[in-house]
Parts: sequence; C-alpha cells; structure tokens
Amino acid sequence: MAGPEPEDERPVTRRSEIGTAVIGSGFIGTVHIEALRRIGVRVAGLLDASPELGARRAAELGLPRAYPDLDEMLADPEVQVVHVTSPNELHHPQVKRILAAGRHVVCEKPLAMTSAESTELVALAAASGLVNAVNFNIRFYPLNQHVSALVAEGGLGDVRLVTGRYFQDWLLYDTDWNWRLEKDQGGALRAVGDIGSHWLDLTSFLTGLRVEAVMADLTTFIPVRQKPAGEVLTFSTERAAETIGVEINTEDTASILLRYEGGARGSVNISQLSPGRKNSLVYQIDGSSSAVAWDSEQPDSLWIGHRDRPNELLLRNPALMNGAGSAAARLPGGHVEGFADTFGAVFTAIYDDVLAGAPSANPRYATFAAGHEEMLIGDAVLESSLTGTWVKVGRAR
Repeated sequence: MAGPEPEDERPVTRRSEIGTAVIGSGFIGTVHIEALRRIGVRVAGLLDASPELGARRAAELGLPRAYPDLDEMLADPEVQVVHVTSPNELHHPQVKRILAAGRHVVCEKPLAMTSAESTELVALAAASGLVNAVNFNIRFYPLNQHVSALVAEGGLGDVRLVTGRYFQDWLLYDTDWNWRLEKDQGGALRAVGDIGSHWLDLTSFLTGLRVEAVMADLTTFIPVRQKPAGEVLTFSTERAAETIGVEINTEDTASILLRYEGGARGSVNISQLSPGRKNSLVYQIDGSSSAVAWDSEQPDSLWIGHRDRPNELLLRNPALMNGAGSAAARLPGGHVEGFADTFGAVFTAIYDDVLAGAPSANPRYATFAAGHEEMLIGDAVLESSLTGTWVKVGRAR
C-alpha cells in the first residue's frame, strides 16, 4: 500500500531540506549514504534485508531510523527521494511502488532484470514527472565530463573507433562468491550487466553515439563455484570453511565487437577474473583529428593523442578543464578524486533536479531511459553469444 505523498507546504530551496531514504546498506548503499551526507542531503532512514539488520546498520551508520518494510518507508512524509541499492531482482518491484507513492528515485544498475521490466519503468517514470536516475556514476569523474564536452565541441574530429576494457579480479577463484553469480538474483548477464554496462553507458555518453549492433563472445571459465554456507560481503577475500558446489551459468568474461550509429566501430573486453586488475575501466576514443584515453585506476590523468604535434597529458584541474569538467570537480588540482567522489558529483546533479521538482531537459546523469538502453544492448549481447552472429539492438522506432 502506497503511503501519502510528501508534504509540500512550502517550496524546498536547499538540499538540506530534502529527506531521503536508502534501501540496502551493503558496499554501494553505504557509499550512497556517505555521499548524500557530504552534499548536505538529510538521510531520514534505511531499509535493509531484515528489520534486525536494518536496525543494526542504522545504528552503525548513525541514521535516525530503520524502516521495517517498504510500506512504512513510503508512509514517512519526511522521505521525498528513495535510493535503491538492493539486489537486482528487487529493483523493478521496489521502483514501481516508489514511483506510485510519488517519490523521486535513484536506482543502482541494472534498472531491472529484463528489458520488458525496464520498458515499464521508463513509461511509469515519464508519466509521473518525477526525477528518475540510474547510478552510472563513472560519467561523473571530472575528466569524463570534460571529454564529453570536448567531443561534442568537435575536439577530436569525427569519432571513428571506440575501444577498451573493464577488468576486475574479485571473482578470480572458484571459492569467490557473491549473489550476482546466481541468475535469479543478478540476471542473465553477469560481467556484462554488472561492469560492462558501465563501460557501454560511459562511452555512449562521451561520444554521443548509440550502439547499433553487437557481435559477442561470452565465456564461463569457472563452471562450478564453491558457495559459502554463511553470509558473504561484496569484494570480501575471506574463505568460508563450509561450502557447496554450485553450477554457474553466467559469464566470467566477454569480448564484444560494436557498431555505432553513424558508422563508428568499437570493441570492449570485460572480465571479473583478471589477476591484479581491481577496477580498471579503460577507454580510447579515436577521432579524425585527435584521440583521448583514460583508466579508472588512474582517474586524474587523461591522455590526449595527436598526429602532428606532441601528445598531451591533462591532469585533472578545475582551472584547466572545460566547464563541464570543472563543474564535476570536487577538489582542487593535485588532490586526487576517486570513486566515492563521483557519487557526490552525480547526486549533486540529480538533486538539482529534485529541487526543481522535475527532470531537466537534457540531464548529464543517466535517466531510466539510459538504464533501459543498457538492458536493450544486453539483450543483443546475449542473443549474439547464442547465435554467433551480429545482432542489432532492438529499439522501438
């Protein structure tokens, strides 16, 4: 049952006047809470997997309350925005109820388990007029905002080739376990859906180009994994004493060829078992006049390539970047900005729209429509891996 709409007796003019609730207090949920506090948003409470866990985590994080269920969260007039950081299979049903209750929504990726579900959420969000966002936070490294504006201004010429990777090693061993490994909780695509979607969203945002078709090869190198009998935290390196063998039917790695609308070409390799690569998202964008390259493990450095003059290395500095890059920067030059800082930057953009009461015309953050786009690309990747052919991304025209 949906709760009452938030009270609207006077216009909200400051972020500190906005009340927010967060669903989930794991790795990402905690990052959301910390970033919200940093930008001055009031976190009214937390909903977790059980009332007991919620109460314990709320106390640990210094939050005023833990909600026993979603109904009580949505009945709280203090809550105007909800951040969804629960396991993937809960995104669709939770977001539907949040929108129906008149709350703005920030959802972790993927937006849903299937493109049919994400289609529904896009339509519901559009009809509601509420702010809706999918947390593709990597867009908001300042140098990536700089590159997006640079490409749009013609700084690379015509984009011809987009290449790169997203490599991690946290699932390298057969004893590594996480709920994302189970298809009914994580979805049919694992490495592509979990981290590959970040690369695909980011490079489309940077270039302004949509993926038209894909040729994909998906591989599962570890067909059976040892699932611990107890709880496992994301990125944990502890080995459980008691385990049970579980057959794995989602991919460890992916190699994808890409055709973009307008004629550009691309390729990306994705892996969750590349030793030593903790969180390495790399792209290179080759244009007709210049190129750029970036690695998330060295986020304050942008390589700029030229044919007839020396190459450049731009170190993140608000004084040296364009307006888009400077707007996303949280710290002066020489003070490294990392993963957690991107959440403050993207949430600032989202909450500017919350203050306005509706989504802006062309937000630089990813909306539900952008989240749905990744679901459609995922469908094409999965079909291509099964058929061994090029598959067009299926969009309604």
